[in-house]
Amino acid sequence: MPWVVLHIFCDAALSEAAEQQLLACGAAAVTLQDNAEQALFQVLPGEAPLWDRLSVSGLFDASADMDAVITSVRATDGLAHCRHRLEILEDKDWVRSWMDSYQPIAIGERLWICPSWLQPPQPQAVNLLLDPGQAFGTGTHPTTAMCLRWLEQSDLEDQRLIDYGCGSGILAIAGLLLGAAHAVATDIDPVALAAARTNAEQNGLDSDRLQLCLPSLLSPDCQADIVLANILAGPLASLAPELTHLTRPRGRLVLSGILQHQAAEVMAAYGQFEFAPPQCDGEWVLLTARRS
Repeated sequence: MPWVVLHIFCDAALSEAAEQQLLACGAAAVTLQDNAEQALFQVLPGEAPLWDRLSVSGLFDASADMDAVITSVRATDGLAHCRHRLEILEDKDWVRSWMDSYQPIAIGERLWICPSWLQPPQPQAVNLLLDPGQAFGTGTHPTTAMCLRWLEQSDLEDQRLIDYGCGSGILAIAGLLLGAAHAVATDIDPVALAAARTNAEQNGLDSDRLQLCLPSLLSPDCQADIVLANILAGPLASLAPELTHLTRPRGRLVLSGILQHQAAEVMAAYGQFEFAPPQCDGEWVLLTARRS
């Protein structure tokens, strides 16, 4: 069955009115997306941040009277002058299309990130089974891929690591599968922690090797040989005291989620570390350092 999407472009203050009006007109679903390439930083659980300028999109059956829907939206206070656009979605098996878009990803010479519904291309390799979900981190983004390559090329035997801002848990799980002795995965989002637990169980890892918790519940004396944080430049700079404390003396720090022009500012926040030259993937950089 084909569908029609009505996109309404508005300020954040009008997003709720646009959402409620689309639902009142019979939208099967409403989604909110950034409409100005604005960064949205991670926040505390329970908060619902929004971009300043959004696209509020309603999904309608193709038989819906879209002229009437648009007229109703424009009659809503504040929405009369908002730009809109109609989009026709072709009739297709969306679940199958979504599944087909995710294929195994090779990381270096021995690590593969594989969707659970596909046979790993190299059964004898280190295969991390991971399904796309609500938490960030599937290995497709350069920031995650660079962290995975660093782990794949490192000697992790007997190492303890911390994945700070773990999202899907992909870095902690990869570290354990590649030989690390123990990992702590921490995130301020409970949904991310739940996703990480599911992914860990899917890869045969239990709580003896992987600890999952909110950052506020980390032990005061918690330290690791390797601390990874794939977040964004702003939070990484502000978290410098905490990430420094979590890294044992002579331990290694791996930072990602940083654009090239932000690297110097992030490095300056970590005065106790000796940084190696940044590694680049397009506009993104990976920073690695050893604590003095």
